[in-house]
Amino acid sequence: MLVSPSLLSADFGNLNRDLEMINDSEADMLHLDVMDGVFVPNISFGFPVMKYVQKVCRKPLDVHLMIVEPQKFVSEVRDCGAEIMNVHYEACTHLNRTVQQIKDAGMKAGVTLNPATPVCLLRDIITEVDLVLLMSVNPGFGGQKFIHGTLRKLADLRRLIDETGSKAIVEVDGGVNLETGRQLAQAGADMLVAGNYVFSSADPAEAIRGLKQL
Repeated sequence: MLVSPSLLSADFGNLNRDLEMINDSEADMLHLDVMDGVFVPNISFGFPVMKYVQKVCRKPLDVHLMIVEPQKFVSEVRDCGAEIMNVHYEACTHLNRTVQQIKDAGMKAGVTLNPATPVCLLRDIITEVDLVLLMSVNPGFGGQKFIHGTLRKLADLRRLIDETGSKAIVEVDGGVNLETGRQLAQAGADMLVAGNYVFSSADPAEAIRGLKQL
């Protein structure tokens, strides 16, 4: 299992310490949740923080934009060192164009679905994207409870990927812990985002290791 801990749950008063923990851990990527207070009811951090993270973190950056008009910031996200730029289906009027912009900028393109957005809406874009992120909570805040309907949705997504021959990997974000992570692994997830579970653990590196073994 690939694991992408979410920086949103880190201790920003000890950011260097938490980034070094990520560097030394078995984490595959670092997940950066960028929120604008418009698309979601919260504000997190922006490009100055991301540029600092880029300097310290040795893991690839998995950038998840929970913002309106994400297509306006493709070059800025690239310049912050992102390997993946993830945009919401619900925020993109011209999703195909935005996906192509991301790829033209040299990044992998990810598309995120909110809990109430059905997988079938991705049929015409699924072969063009590198990653699909399923939100298993309503986006905007960390520490929420896992929405169990995500397991059925994940099965739908796996069928769509298999039917179309898409190479997209499946990421899940929200309420992930060892128990829900095991269920998601069995349902076909490729990568798990975990914030609160990792950073509130007495041993965050061990929490990451446990998820990796699922």
